[in-house]
Amino acid sequence: MTLPLVAPLFPAGREPLPPGITEEDRAQIMQAKKYQGWMTAGMESCAAKTAIAGVGGLGIGAFFSLMSASFAYEDPYLRSQSQAALSQTQKAREIFKEMGKGMWRSGKGFGKVGALFAGIECVIEGYRAKNDMVNPVAAGFVAGGILARNSGPKAVLGGGLAFAAFSAAIDLFLRRESADDD
Repeated sequence: MTLPLVAPLFPAGREPLPPGITEEDRAQIMQAKKYQGWMTAGMESCAAKTAIAGVGGLGIGAFFSLMSASFAYEDPYLRSQSQAALSQTQKAREIFKEMGKGMWRSGKGFGKVGALFAGIECVIEGYRAKNDMVNPVAAGFVAGGILARNSGPKAVLGGGLAFAAFSAAIDLFLRRESADDD
């Protein structure tokens, strides 16, 4: 007997299938849902967020360094004197080594800052159980202070305030509401 205005109840794993899906496909669908749950849980973890931010920062820092290397000011006369005995291939090799070292150095710096900020923000968000403007500002303050720790207490405070302000500006820009076209 069916009652009006009452949703039907089905045992777990025996729900009706969408049109075009056979009963043989049910096991594959259930396995895909299980893997999707694992991936979602992994991507929501602080370790994954920190690693993704670190790797992304490494890539962006290396890219910025590569772009700035093309604008690097060098005196061609001094370079020709210091590399006079080198062939064109050796000169190119030296230039690429120099660019690679700069890309690695810049990438490490960006990666460290990205991983530090993302990890701290994730921990703060997990502790507060809220996703609002306080998290990036607090994470920016702590990350800025950690990055300036070797320069003294005034630098820690100044670095924290500057990074917090920068984090707030970026987050305000990213969280702004899009204009309605209605």
